[in-house]
Amino acid sequence: MNTQNFDLAAYFARIGFQGAASADFATLKRMMRCQLFSVPFENLDVQAGKIVSLVPEEIYQKIVDRQRGGYCYEVNGLFAMALGALGIPYQFVAARPMTYTVRRPKTHMAIVVTIKGEQWLCDLGFGSYGIREPVNLNWIDREIRQDFDTFKLTGSPEQNYLLQSFTDDAWKNLYEFNLSLQEWVDFEPANYMNSTHPASIFVQWLMVVLQNPLGKEVLLGDRFQSVSEGRTKGWTVRREEIPVLLQQKFSLLYQS
Repeated sequence: MNTQNFDLAAYFARIGFQGAASADFATLKRMMRCQLFSVPFENLDVQAGKIVSLVPEEIYQKIVDRQRGGYCYEVNGLFAMALGALGIPYQFVAARPMTYTVRRPKTHMAIVVTIKGEQWLCDLGFGSYGIREPVNLNWIDREIRQDFDTFKLTGSPEQNYLLQSFTDDAWKNLYEFNLSLQEWVDFEPANYMNSTHPASIFVQWLMVVLQNPLGKEVLLGDRFQSVSEGRTKGWTVRREEIPVLLQQKFSLLYQS
């Protein structure tokens, strides 16, 4: 990915990252949390009938300059640009979402980072179920507590991984992936499908998620939920209320 026009200082200002940064795990973890807590997962462009751009410069302009968010290719793409600017080795992986009732193709983008020989799963774009900190690929079958959420990574001898979350008193499959190297261009077909196909959840529903240290705030269609310390409050939002809600809860300007 071309990071020639990537301004690391402007990115840090956008996500509220302060202090020294270097190519180490402490920076990786802090940077991931800062971006999750400031850049919303959102599909406003898809809802407006647009095809999401995967041009790195346009992603940067959208999220950093225009104070927007994005879905997995955008928010993880931006994070990858920051990793590249810091000199942190990473690779894209293609993941198969497992939250559907039928088997789906590998349409999700995630990132695996390597620091001092350790591999870490980083993902800032799986909506309301996503991890909140890097997950070590060696933490197989271990309950991983992150704030008020719990995750687990299972593996197989073929180096296939399955990420799960403990939700509603049961383990919920999130997605599976392996370490087959993916290039930026490999996600173009999946992005087009997610942006345009009538069966795409992003075409069908307005989706906005913003994580915070105590939980998350979620808008799915006309239903808003605020999750704090594992407790959920929710209510139905009238269409005319959506622009104000997006601005107040997610710092987003509504596009119709």
